[in-house]
Amino acid sequence: MESFALSFASMLLALGVVIAIAWFALRLLRDRMQPRVKADGGVDDALRFVRALPVGAKERVVIVEHRGARWMLGVTAGGINTIAQWPAASEASSSQPVRNPEGGVPSL
Repeated sequence: MESFALSFASMLLALGVVIAIAWFALRLLRDRMQPRVKADGGVDDALRFVRALPVGAKERVVIVEHRGARWMLGVTAGGINTIAQWPAASEASSSQPVRNPEGGVPSL
């Protein structure tokens, strides 16, 4: 009976160590995945995924954010194309997407 109690206690101790390691690893990943705010109030250069909409088997429309500007991208198996871009809130007063003068969409 004494060996069962000893093995049970060692199993609980090992389980506690594994849970503690998992908790620290998840905290580290969460902190690294969130955008960081700089001291001057701006956001860092991290690319942030906003939303995706599948439009086919391998095609989708994706919205990402970089430096406050939002980009609508068409993603296919053959490549990535810019559909529209909205400037950062401090740069634009309207919510209309920016387009090239030739009538096309801006490129990255």
